[in-house]
Amino acid sequence: MSSSGKDLAEGSSSSPRDYQPQQQSSPATLSRYESQKRRDWNTFGQYLKNQRPPVPLSHCNCNHVLDFLRYLDQFGKTKVHLQGCMFYGQPDPPAPCTCPLRQAWGSLDALIGRLRAAYEENGGSPETNPFASGAIRVFLREVRECQAKARGIPYKKKKKSSNPSKDNEESSSTMHFS
Repeated sequence: MSSSGKDLAEGSSSSPRDYQPQQQSSPATLSRYESQKRRDWNTFGQYLKNQRPPVPLSHCNCNHVLDFLRYLDQFGKTKVHLQGCMFYGQPDPPAPCTCPLRQAWGSLDALIGRLRAAYEENGGSPETNPFASGAIRVFLREVRECQAKARGIPYKKKKKSSNPSKDNEESSSTMHFS
């Protein structure tokens, strides 16, 4: 990817002020999460601007979000075996294959969580948040299941250690956004 393409993918801006709202010597710098959320938000905004015709954020819907997620797949680093591949369903294939690289489900899930929060922080209503759409949850669940089958790795919810008395047998289809 070219330098400008990489900048776009990372959501960089021409103004250094955009990255540092306060002086670096100030104790209140952005956390890694907040910085990533800002980059993701800028990248999504740039993606909408680059559509033909450009899509204003006020007209953005879950279909634009789904198209964005599919667009990001080309930059993925996770090998996802196709059903006809001899390594389909094998967690540790013994040799390389020509199957495509995709965005990992966990990366997409985290991205949607950050964009959902950014949408509301930038004035969007929770009721109209395209990142909170049921279609997005279905898409992410399908990606998770497809990738787990293709890689031969069953998906298991991580147990939360912060509340040991809580029942850890939650449904794997339940989605929590932060």
